Amino acid sequence: MVLLRRVIGDALRARRQGQHRTLREVSTAANVSLGYLSEIERGQKEPSSELLAAICDALGARLSELLREVSDTVALAEQLPGVLVPMQDEPAEPTAAPVAVRKATNRGVRQVTSDGKVAVSVRQDSPLKATLRSTRVRPAERDVVCAA
Repeated sequence: MVLLRRVIGDALRARRQGQHRTLREVSTAANVSLGYLSEIERGQKEPSSELLAAICDALGARLSELLREVSDTVALAEQLPGVLVPMQDEPAEPTAAPVAVRKATNRGVRQVTSDGKVAVSVRQDSPLKATLRSTRVRPAERDVVCAA
């Protein structure tokens, strides 16, 4: 299962880092404590809608755009075969769909790519916890989305 707060946090962090801004700069602009913003970005806290809107405003982003990116990431995770299932140590079985699967040995990390436009890596942290990170390359006027 994908934790929504982790996907939101990764999307916010990707935007902030894409602008080469520090946590301190964004937390000051959003009027939120640096520690709390850090917890949101790490997926440890789930922001209220008001706080999320303030952070998006501080980043110069529309709330609807951020939520669309988060929705796309969750939808992608639900559609790719084997992304939301427990990892095994043996190599992944090839699927009939045009999807390439690579697995890093002894690290519990698997990368799934589709059509060269989307890359998803899954790290199995424990039997009940997995970290999902996706990257979608968009046209030049859009950001590269990274979420987990």
